Amino acid sequence: MTTIDHFNLRSFDLNLLVAFDALMSEGSVTKAARRLKIQQPAMSHSLSTLRVLLQDELFIRVGQIMQPTARAHSLAVPVRQALRQAQLALTGGEAFDPATEERTFRIAMSPEVELLLVPDLTARLQRLAPGIKILARVFPDDAVEPSLEDGGADLAVGCTYSRTSRRSFETLYEVELACCYNPALLALQNPLDMETFLSVEHAVISQNEALQGCIKEALEIAGLELNVVAAAPGFMSVLAAAKASPVVATVSRRIADRYGPLLGLEVSPVPVSLTFPPVRMVWASHTDNDPANVWLRQQIRDSFVGSAAGESGASTPQAAAVAMA
Repeated sequence: MTTIDHFNLRSFDLNLLVAFDALMSEGSVTKAARRLKIQQPAMSHSLSTLRVLLQDELFIRVGQIMQPTARAHSLAVPVRQALRQAQLALTGGEAFDPATEERTFRIAMSPEVELLLVPDLTARLQRLAPGIKILARVFPDDAVEPSLEDGGADLAVGCTYSRTSRRSFETLYEVELACCYNPALLALQNPLDMETFLSVEHAVISQNEALQGCIKEALEIAGLELNVVAAAPGFMSVLAAAKASPVVATVSRRIADRYGPLLGLEVSPVPVSLTFPPVRMVWASHTDNDPANVWLRQQIRDSFVGSAAGESGASTPQAAAVAMA
């Protein structure tokens, strides 16, 4: 066990860590003071003291925002973890009341999940926990697990072909594809047959340099190749391309059912079975029993159940048990 230097800690006002965490969360002296229910001069004094003790500017004003320095970024996660542990210790583990909590959850999301989850989860939190905010983040695949481990993300929700995670995870739903097209620009028979599907021009989602994008591996497994003329990282841009051009947007069935009709697009099943990894929710194992993380996971499950109930053809999320890879 690491020995605690009680003497040095005694000489450091630990309330300064609370002030630092509030500044990191709010990016503003005024907002941080409001969060801590203190006057702005008192918060400014805390920041000045931190700068002297840590020998770093910590926050530099850029326009209206206090931009953290590299030193501040390096302190942010360990300070947040220390404060959470202290809060849990002092309250006997019952430190989370969603009705009164004021907190921002950071969730790594894939583009599909962002469009499906953010609207429903936001509406849900506004009803149940108005003080809780959601910050949706996009992380590179190789950065998701380190972010979960160091507290940079509270949860990750999305799909991946590799199942190498040693974190706790839960399957939320299986992924299906659908085709969206503008009937005013493409006179196609719905549902599309295989010959039409392979002959038309397509717009797809791509998060990398591959024109075939996110469905490239699934197409290769099926021995198929689409005539892709446009690829973009966001679903709405791909659907907008189908709205404006004689192309078929091949997207997630849930996205197609929810947003296709809003753009006046026809929605057709994909006439071939394509294998995709399911959408999973992943979290660090040390948060398995964290009350806040447990609560957030349940809100995400319920949000997906609610959205599936309102979408025809969408698959219902599974009541999956927590597993370890």
